[in-house]
Amino acid sequence: MALETQQLSSLSNPLVTPEQLITTSTQLDQIPADLEQSLRFAAAQLTQAAGILLRLPQEIIARAIVILYRFYVGAEGGSFRTNAAKDVSAASLYLVAKPSFHPQPTRTLLNVYTYLTSPASPLNSSTNQPQHEKPDPGSYYLSESAYIDARSTLLQTETIILRSIAFTTHVVTPHHLALTYLQTLDVLPSPPSALSKRLAKRTIALLNTALLSPQILYLTHHPPALAVAAIYLAAREVGETLSREEWWEVFDVEREELGFLVVGMNSVEGWVWKERDNWKERGRGCPLDAEGLEREISLRKQEEDGIE
Repeated sequence: MALETQQLSSLSNPLVTPEQLITTSTQLDQIPADLEQSLRFAAAQLTQAAGILLRLPQEIIARAIVILYRFYVGAEGGSFRTNAAKDVSAASLYLVAKPSFHPQPTRTLLNVYTYLTSPASPLNSSTNQPQHEKPDPGSYYLSESAYIDARSTLLQTETIILRSIAFTTHVVTPHHLALTYLQTLDVLPSPPSALSKRLAKRTIALLNTALLSPQILYLTHHPPALAVAAIYLAAREVGETLSREEWWEVFDVEREELGFLVVGMNSVEGWVWKERDNWKERGRGCPLDAEGLEREISLRKQEEDGIE
């Protein structure tokens, strides 16, 4: 992957192979495929939430999620069983933000993650915890000794990620490409109209939603294809008429790839709601640490034995 990076342009990313998607280190560690999907989604959601609380640009958050995905793919990649989702999420965000204009102090970053993984976190809405009860501030307080341990884990996980992905931190996000393409198609004039504003906002929203896709679209398709698919789908939703010609070919995107991405992007929201409902029925949230994952595996085995 490192050699491939040298040949990449500003419009492409290193993509995963079918073999890396079929066989992952997590599956080799006896984690069911559906649980792996849940863990990947929970880790991406955690990264997105942490980035928002840290007031990071969406580009940095998106790049961090892509780095996280890269780490967990392939038989040679990381495993959720040995590399906790919350640790990899924090390290990915820290790694991507470090060389940017928005580097994050380790204390600030770890305070945010302590809160988001505590019982007080808004991400715990899938559990049956009473909503009227005030959260205990002590549940998300990071003591000095706990901070030292967490900082050590953060820096160690950062090193593990870099080694696993062969230092391939090159990530091109499709967001700025989508806006450029809209201008090329003459549907984003200056000043923009009310309809063109809706189109642009919906396009960016679809690209952000695609980050959570269980199909890992950002690892299987290049940014131009993602941008074109988001524009195509957004235009249909807001009622904007684009060129009647096959305009996507101008951006080197074939009809088959466009169709696959449109279906994939369109299905993410329904999958996310189904995922949340599944965990709500279980009465617990998706585990983000190693101890919680082991408990979840044990509970599933007990449930299977009970059914049998």
